[in-house]
Amino acid sequence: MKILVCDPVSPKGIALLQQRPEFQVTVLPKRLSEEELLPQVADAVALVVRSETKVTRRVLEAAEKLRVVGRAGVGVDNVDVEAATQRGVVVMNTPGGNTISTAELAFAMILALARKLPQAVASMRAGQWDRKQFQGIELAGKTLGVLGLGRIGSEVARRALSFNMRVVGYDPFLPDSRAQSLGVEMAADLDDLYRVADFITVHMPVTDLTRGMLNAAAFAKMKPGVRLVNCARGEIIVEKDLLDALESGKLASAALDVFAIEPLPADHPFRQHPNLILTPHLGASTVEAQDKCGIEVAEVITAYLLTGEVRNAVNLPFLDARTYELIKPYMTLGEKLGKLLAQLAPPQVDRLHVTYGGRAQDLPNIDPITRAILVGFLSRADVRDLNPVNVRSIASTLGLTVEEKRSNEPVTFNEWLHVQVFANARKVISAGGTFFGSPNNPRIVRLYSTPVEIPISGTILLLNNKDRPGMVGYLGTLLGKHNVNIASMSLNRDAAGGYALTVLNLDSPPPQAVLDELQRDPDIRNVHVITL
Repeated sequence: MKILVCDPVSPKGIALLQQRPEFQVTVLPKRLSEEELLPQVADAVALVVRSETKVTRRVLEAAEKLRVVGRAGVGVDNVDVEAATQRGVVVMNTPGGNTISTAELAFAMILALARKLPQAVASMRAGQWDRKQFQGIELAGKTLGVLGLGRIGSEVARRALSFNMRVVGYDPFLPDSRAQSLGVEMAADLDDLYRVADFITVHMPVTDLTRGMLNAAAFAKMKPGVRLVNCARGEIIVEKDLLDALESGKLASAALDVFAIEPLPADHPFRQHPNLILTPHLGASTVEAQDKCGIEVAEVITAYLLTGEVRNAVNLPFLDARTYELIKPYMTLGEKLGKLLAQLAPPQVDRLHVTYGGRAQDLPNIDPITRAILVGFLSRADVRDLNPVNVRSIASTLGLTVEEKRSNEPVTFNEWLHVQVFANARKVISAGGTFFGSPNNPRIVRLYSTPVEIPISGTILLLNNKDRPGMVGYLGTLLGKHNVNIASMSLNRDAAGGYALTVLNLDSPPPQAVLDELQRDPDIRNVHVITL
């Protein structure tokens, strides 16, 4: 498997990849343009990038064998994640690698703002000695507002508390228990934080909600003389509004490591403002952070390619090794259930309803199982490059709604996975599966609401027949005449003399002559040959 390293990454990470005999690692000597990159990615299974190389839709379309893009860093702005998802390519980052380095930089910025350190250094280099001009403030007793209390924001909060600062946080997704464990007061809303903070530090991703959130309206709500730090993403701040707030004195100063356009243009007005501290996106620029990111990206790519373990994926739910091993049997059973239903359901369906019962309701992550069901079911659609990454997107494109339910209702089996298929609000077919004895022995145990026992591999002959004496012997004789062996049989009738659902697991597919004879029999209907 070819792994293409497109940007400079820690040699320790590259060495980890090179140690694997399964991988052929190619390190590009320089960053390539899109046009130059296209022939290089044609046979690549994985790409390793930092922020320089742009993984565009054209690049993804040219990389026909590509399975994963690993970003050695947090942001994935340089990767077309939507196109990657449509192509079935997992995009992974390394959010833990630069946590400490970025937190330390943010706190260094806070100290630099408090004591005007860069300005004082520049004054000394100019031959001056003006102590009064650089009078600062102490951090002790001041209030730090932290926007976003994820990995980095939490580390900044810890450092602020050690400086005897009061820390007020805002994070709509942080549980109260987590905030209490950090020793952080949570603001009811942004306005409350703006009213009390002497310093504000930003640690949020760019989303539709956060893009441009620090604007003129936000600055107007802040305390006069507030100091602002941004080591997250430049797009969170409206730059013109920041300059206006500095000019008016509403903001005493600001320290920025990130900008809406990078590199920052040489003539940008930020460069001339005396109350701005600027650094060229140094959040992850430490030896330790680069080593951590390089090692981590190598580890997540290796785990995904060799075992299927998913870590740090931005377009696929997190799946650690332990959880993967736990749910892997359900994924196998789910895909076979989907494949069975795909061969029996009518062409036009609009909804799948998946129920997890028994011990299955307590699984830590059911999304990969539902994806496996969809992969099996949509295999009938002959979709190019269908896989667990893009399957939900493809289902949506095809107008197929997917519903999931964890049910604590009593079930016959210890584990229960049940899939219902609907068309125009009417259930057209359903199937359920479980395990016999161990997760290595899955079975389909219900079909058309009828108990069955179907091993999940091989060729299956499925039919409804009149419950009459000699039917089993007739089927065995017919198949034997054409040299088709029956591996196992399951049949269940609705009533004596009624109709039975007969399921035969065969060692080989039945020839067309067998099917023709079965379909001519007036007591047999709904003949299907299923391949699992």
